[in-house]
Amino acid sequence: MTVLVAYNDSPQGEAALRRAHAEATRRETTLEVLVLTPQTPEATTPAALAHVLDTLGADPSITYRSSDEEPSDAILDASEDDHVDLVVIGSRKRSAVSKFLLGSTTTRVLLDAAAPVLVVKGSA
Repeated sequence: MTVLVAYNDSPQGEAALRRAHAEATRRETTLEVLVLTPQTPEATTPAALAHVLDTLGADPSITYRSSDEEPSDAILDASEDDHVDLVVIGSRKRSAVSKFLLGSTTTRVLLDAAAPVLVVKGSA
């Protein structure tokens, strides 16, 4: 089984990655990182991600969203794999007006993911 985390270079992305790593460790399962920022096929691991992984001592499998795919579609596609038993995503702080609504990516993943979803609040 696998914990899948949707990562981008933001406080929310880092918070989600740290929580996903903790969940994967607690569950004694593997961690898969889906990088939401499109990368070229020959790209190396983004520096911010490499730094957090080094800090955590984690060695997950890493996949990248293609530039023509919406973030929510990439997360949902990855969550449909039979081996994914938890999806972890970050959510940013919302204004007073928008507190009643989650972001469209978060809402879509919560409603449509094949696996349970854990939403982690970022620090900023």
